[in-house]
Amino acid sequence: MNTGHDGSLSTGHANSPEDMLSRLETMVLMGMDLPLAAIQRQIASGVDIIVHLGRLRDKSRKVLEVTEVLEYRDGEIILHPLYRFEERGENGNRIEGEWRKCYEMEQKGKLLAAGYYPEGIGAHNN
Repeated sequence: MNTGHDGSLSTGHANSPEDMLSRLETMVLMGMDLPLAAIQRQIASGVDIIVHLGRLRDKSRKVLEVTEVLEYRDGEIILHPLYRFEERGENGNRIEGEWRKCYEMEQKGKLLAAGYYPEGIGAHNN
């Protein structure tokens, strides 16, 4: 993922955004002997967003969570959930639910640099 420029997409297999970070740490530790704090700092600076997809009990696949990776602080990578899928119940054999917004995105610099102006940030008037 360290390509020298912004923009990378990877797929990993884990049970949650937190579990994905743990698996990334483990993969790096399997390949080289570095202090865990150094690995965590690299992950925190190299990953912006984690999109967690999962299979529900009804065998459907859904985006379950979108989480922003904020920073490395006090020995851990700080995550900031933006959206979560919350189940409401079942209709027949299908799981029903809806997206819930958890928090506003904090790190908007890359979006602004790319010309995208999220809610709450006005576009430049030219």
